[in-house]
Amino acid sequence: MLLWENPPRLSGRAKFDGFLATTGKLSHSRYPTSAKKLSRIRRSFKSDSAILPGMSVRLRKKPRVAIVGAGNLAGALAVSLHAAGYGIDLIISRRRAASLQRARRLAREVGASAAKDAGAQIQAEVVWFCVPDAAIAGAARSLLGAADWNGKIALHSSGALTSDELDVLRKQGAAVASVHPLMTFVHGSRPPLDQVPFAIEGDQRAVLAARAMVEDLGGRAFNIHKQQKEAYHAWGMFGSPLFTALLAASEEVAAAAGVSQKAARQRMLPILSQTLSNYARLGAPGSFSGPIARGDVDTVRKHLAVLRGVPAARDVYVALARAALRDLPAKNRTALERILKA
Repeated sequence: MLLWENPPRLSGRAKFDGFLATTGKLSHSRYPTSAKKLSRIRRSFKSDSAILPGMSVRLRKKPRVAIVGAGNLAGALAVSLHAAGYGIDLIISRRRAASLQRARRLAREVGASAAKDAGAQIQAEVVWFCVPDAAIAGAARSLLGAADWNGKIALHSSGALTSDELDVLRKQGAAVASVHPLMTFVHGSRPPLDQVPFAIEGDQRAVLAARAMVEDLGGRAFNIHKQQKEAYHAWGMFGSPLFTALLAASEEVAAAAGVSQKAARQRMLPILSQTLSNYARLGAPGSFSGPIARGDVDTVRKHLAVLRGVPAARDVYVALARAALRDLPAKNRTALERILKA
């Protein structure tokens, strides 16, 4: 994607159409927020270079990136950005030896340098914070002296917190945004970011830069309002962490049926896979099956009786059964509600 400080005279399909004013600031009234418009602008240029406002008018390559953090998300992001043609300048870690060791390992993977936050010198145009939510504001403050922030892009990847966590850098002239991938990142697994949705909000210049980067990763950027972020993140909890908790509860029930934890995982995969496939094609109502959908009161009563031996899992069963009666098609609702209350 091309960004210019002082756009030269362009003609035909290469016009920015008000994308940047001649002063180098974004045209707020004509800012292309949709992915469709952004793609149209990108197609009108043959180069994939990127220049952020405040830099030379000379064409440059995609902006270089510094990543703060070296955990699961930082690793996936650094490797994916590197594969997409972004230069990773620096991996910045906390001062603890273990953190610095992880940063050095990640830096070797992507051809970057590693540094502690106290001694970091940031030259990259984009700084992406991949640290726990409670550490974002503190990490930003700790790096105030690491760069001239005027004109830089600063991003963080919290799902629940807004771009205001980076307000200390905004006050120094950086454009800031929150850019959250709706994906799970755990130790021992580094998922690709292709097709992953990214929720983005913040300053327009940072949002534009983030959307371009997400597009280069093959992800799917979408805008979110600040006041929606907490509900958005709670929604994401249902998609992976709480779903994983449900699977853990199901393993307790499997044990009661004489099935080992390892065997339970293996035997559950086909039904889980088909359920997700049904949900993708048919939605929740069309994917719902089993005794509650059929209104089979006797079977549900037997379940509740045997689950008295697994009380924690029984609580999960009852909570989800009540949710099913509320939200999904079911027969004999009154009778089922009665035995769930017993």
